[in-house]
Amino acid sequence: MLSNRARLVLKTVLFTALAGVAAGGALGLMVLFGGWYNIGATKQHFPMVYTVLEQGMRYSVQHHAQDVKVPALGAPQQLRLGAALYRDNCAQCHGGPGVAQARIGMSMQPVPGPLSDATVRWKARELYWITRHGVKMSGMPAWEVHLDEGELWAVVAFVSAMPGMSARDYRRLTALREEETP
Repeated sequence: MLSNRARLVLKTVLFTALAGVAAGGALGLMVLFGGWYNIGATKQHFPMVYTVLEQGMRYSVQHHAQDVKVPALGAPQQLRLGAALYRDNCAQCHGGPGVAQARIGMSMQPVPGPLSDATVRWKARELYWITRHGVKMSGMPAWEVHLDEGELWAVVAFVSAMPGMSARDYRRLTALREEETP
């Protein structure tokens, strides 16, 4: 049995916590409905917002990609296909070894990260899931509506090979071949 003093302390702590939550919620609603948070692509998020969004994305991708079965990756023909698909669909936003992203990628918020070291942060099944499903509110599209399964895995194979690629290797693999020109 708690003493009167202990009950008073417990009630005070509980009501103080509830008041803090209510005040935080009210402040959040004021910011939301007041339109005070600048969502324009020309203004960076606060560092805390980036941290929360990045962690949320990481946990979500890890959870949703856990059952993805990774096929054999890295065959030369698969890498050539992945290089062409990357050149045509990804390099504008993400760049490549020795190649900066295009102006369209630099104008996005959040700015798309380089993928030349993506395998340091992501497993192949996670890269596949991100490529297939995209990422909400980031500009990263869901490529499943544009690319078939083999093409999705070819892109993942190419991105997985990029960490060991020099700028020269990248340019050689992504160069237009005569048979690919329109």
